[in-house]
Amino acid sequence: MFELDHIAVVCRDLAKGAAWLSEQLGVPLLDGGKHPRFGTHNQLLGLANGLYLEVIAPDPDADIDGPRWFNLDHAPHAPRWGNWICRADNLNVDLAGPAVAMSRGDLGWQITVPDDGSLPMQGGHPTLINWDDMDAHPAAKLPKSGCRLTAWQVHHPQANALRDLCPMRDERVSFIPAKTPSFTARFDTPNGPVVI
Repeated sequence: MFELDHIAVVCRDLAKGAAWLSEQLGVPLLDGGKHPRFGTHNQLLGLANGLYLEVIAPDPDADIDGPRWFNLDHAPHAPRWGNWICRADNLNVDLAGPAVAMSRGDLGWQITVPDDGSLPMQGGHPTLINWDDMDAHPAAKLPKSGCRLTAWQVHHPQANALRDLCPMRDERVSFIPAKTPSFTARFDTPNGPVVI
């Protein structure tokens, strides 16, 4: 079974992506950190119910040998939803890619990353993650933002197949047939409902 862990906005420029998401939700994001192995950095926002948002972008100061994860070698100029990440009972899912060990500070996790850095099924299939210690989960450390995710919609040409491939514990996640892959997120925020 899969359980929604966090969702990610991707952008070529981190400050631009964070400013865009902050304007959409009406709350500021916090500095996250760097991922030297994949040459990226992020900013974060805590959500209710143990979730968080991430804005992730290529780190211009990074020198890496190999592709970036989340397909960020092809990061868009305009910020947009780029990926969704789920905790899974088993990371041995061929479609998601091999599991890679990662760490930063007191955080340690295993995450699936295809060898070419792409996203499974153009992002329709989630990246899978297992945290070494759920007590150290980012959402547990981030201050409350007053924002709550109420729905995460995966629009995809193979929506029905994805529904079968992704057994979800989270009723907020739905798969919707569409011509091209994309995502829609619905939030309750301090300023009322927001759809992105």
